[in-house]
Amino acid sequence: MSTAPRRNRRAPSSTSPRTARAKPTPGVVTEPEPRPDKVPFDIDDVLARVRESVRDFADAAMFALSARGHDSLFEQLVACILSIRTLDEVSLPAALALLQRASTPEALARMSSDDIDALIRPVTFHEAKAHQLHAIAVRTRDELGGTLPCDAQVLQSFKGVGPKCAHLALGIACGHEAISVDIHVHRVTNRWGYVKARSPEATMAALETQLPRKYWVELNRLLVPFGKHVCTGSRPKCSTCPVRDACRQVGVTNPR
Repeated sequence: MSTAPRRNRRAPSSTSPRTARAKPTPGVVTEPEPRPDKVPFDIDDVLARVRESVRDFADAAMFALSARGHDSLFEQLVACILSIRTLDEVSLPAALALLQRASTPEALARMSSDDIDALIRPVTFHEAKAHQLHAIAVRTRDELGGTLPCDAQVLQSFKGVGPKCAHLALGIACGHEAISVDIHVHRVTNRWGYVKARSPEATMAALETQLPRKYWVELNRLLVPFGKHVCTGSRPKCSTCPVRDACRQVGVTNPR
């Protein structure tokens, strides 16, 4: 009885297209790539210089509100929602107008969405935000006993509230050590070469692995004005930047 010759089967290689590839983790650079024209990157020294350079600039809107006494978690969450896709110069007056009228969930829930909208009209997407804020106030009153808990999961359970707003509001109002990454924090830390990440979410994950915890809340406070006035989106002011000798200037092609 003859048998057909057996075919040799090759074990699948590690590069086989059928082999599942591990999901890449956010890029982390604890020490930016060395360059002969740059000094070693020291985050303590860099942030100390940034802190001094932004001393005369206006504080980011949420920190400015806190300094004026609007420092409850509810007020900070309201302010962050108003700031989304809106300049601080616009969102801060709108937040003040609204919070001076209704600074608690109970008071805001008693207002209509139309009344809220009339007070926040200058901000981007004001009508949608008015409905969103009213819904948050009503749910906080009816389901949470009238007080927002210092809990990121609870905050992010509200429609339209993501990690950025949740973390920043918790950091300012509750003292939670949480990193809030907006477009300025994302751009600046990647330009420095301190992280390598393609999105604010990936930047936050990378920063959580290496940024000293003592800077987690302050980072947003420092880099928002620094990103607005010095390390700008287009044509950053590298010639007068206080950390130029350490910054790797990743992606910078047309500096001032």
